[in-house]
Formats: sequence, C-alpha cells, structure tokens
Amino acid sequence: MRVLITTSGFAVERSTALATLRDAGVEVVVNPMGRRLTEAEARNLMAEIDPVGLIAGLEPITPSVLAAAASLRVVSRCGAGVDNVDLEAARARRIQVRNTPEAPGAAVAELTMGLMLAVLRRICEGDREVRAGRWPSVPGAHLGARTVGLIGFGRIGRRVATLLAPFGCEILASDPAMDADAARDLGVAVHSLGDLNDRADVVSLHMPLTSDTRHLVDAAFIGRLPAGAAVINTARGGLVDEPALLAALDAGHVAGAALDVFEEEPYRGPLSGHPAVVLSPHAGSRAREVRGAMEAEAADNLLQALRDVGVL
Repeated sequence: MRVLITTSGFAVERSTALATLRDAGVEVVVNPMGRRLTEAEARNLMAEIDPVGLIAGLEPITPSVLAAAASLRVVSRCGAGVDNVDLEAARARRIQVRNTPEAPGAAVAELTMGLMLAVLRRICEGDREVRAGRWPSVPGAHLGARTVGLIGFGRIGRRVATLLAPFGCEILASDPAMDADAARDLGVAVHSLGDLNDRADVVSLHMPLTSDTRHLVDAAFIGRLPAGAAVINTARGGLVDEPALLAALDAGHVAGAALDVFEEEPYRGPLSGHPAVVLSPHAGSRAREVRGAMEAEAADNLLQALRDVGVL
C-alpha cells in the first residue's frame, strides 16, 4: 500500500510522521522535486505511483490530478486550508479529504503580528536604509493607537486577537460564523464587514478562500478604508486584488501592506518593488516545532481515514 507525500516542506530526515506511516505498514514515496509541484507534475506523479493516500501541500489537487490515481482514497492536507483541493471532484470519486486546522494557528498568528509591526513601524525600510549607509528619520505608527479589524474570527483570528490585546489597540472582528462569546471574552467588538471596512486602520485577513471571498479586498473595499490604513494577509492570496492594492499604495491611500500569500506563488509581481510593502514567502506555518506537529497530524489523519474507508 503506497502513500505519496507531495508537500515539499516535509522534513524527511527528522520526521516522526514518516516513522508513524512506516510503522503502520505503509510504503511512503516522497516528492522527488523538493519544491511545490505544478498540476502536470502532480498528475504525472500520481499516475506513476498510484497511491492509496496522499499527504498534500499547496500544489493544485484538481479533478485530473485526483483521477490520475485509480487507487486514491484519502487526501490529507498538511495545512489548514483546502482551497487547492477540488472538493466536489473528491466527493464524486468518494475520496476522503482531511486537513490540519489546529497545528498552524499559533505560528500564523505570530507571523501576523510580526508583519503588522514591521509595516506600522517601517522596520524593513529602516533596515534597508541603515544597510545602505544612511541614518534617516523613519517615523512609524503606534499599534496601540490603531483600530485593528480582523476579517475572519476562527482559530487564527482569535489567536491574533489574544496577541493584540496587550498593545491596547481597539479590536474589531467580522465573521459570518462569529463566536460572539469568544469575541466578548477577548474584548473584541463584533461588527459587520461594512462597518469594519469603514473604521479599521489595520485590516488583517483570516478567512478561507472561496468563490464568495475571492478579491474581497478590492478597489471598492480599499477605497472605504481610512486614509493611511494598512493591509495584512497571512490567509490566502486570492483574498486580495493585488493590482487594486498596488494602485492604492501608489496613491498613498494605503500606507503599507504585508503579504505572506499571493495569487501566484512564487510571487514575482510589481508589489515587490514598492517600498511600503513587506513580503514573506508563504511562511506562516514554517516554524520548526509547528511544522513537525502539522506533519504528525496529517499522518495521523491519513491513517485514520484509511481505516475509516476500510483499506488499512
């Protein structure tokens, strides 16, 4: 029984998850490319290996990729999101899909805070200036004096709210599935998306990418933000209309942005050239301790799902 691991970040040399799979009698094949696969590469590898289970990263798991492996019964995402998996096609083929929502939350929330502070305090800009031999005045903005709007108040949004609280900033949150009790306990004010849009000096995104949320942060949304606002995205790249964000940055309406995720990755677009933008290479969950926990959870999920469908 073969399991294919396509996620490129899997810690092959030190992975307890691999040992767990092998102890269960599973033959493991690891992505030979050492990077994120294209759709064609994923499809070809699936056809070659014909695994019964897949531990997936962010590569596109499209209908053709799923169809390439006749034996496939389970896809276990090493990560919280499943927007790269065609869920309808998986259901049609009776393929179980699992994810790891718990493990990455703390690391993504920490990176969100780091990016937020980097933008407001212009840390990267100051670093570039000092390295160039200059010593300018780089006035930043005080987080404690800002109103921060969290769009999405699930596991990660709530963690970010917890980390924000000691700074003394006003925290707003909007989520269609809002846990009002959790918001109250964290001192977070519940608002409609429109109200948050009008009031937030800093917008931080913590929601899944769906057909309804794609380009949520578009020109109209950005135009309603207070002048000098900042946009932080550690969720999914497709939530932000990148050309609209760049236009607002060039116009000065948005003072800064920090992005860990992009519509096309690796990112090579024009936001790279803007001095008020902080870029990060989809590193939200890439803390060593968290990555190990995600891999272990993905392996456990895979084995349990294989038992559930009766092939293990």
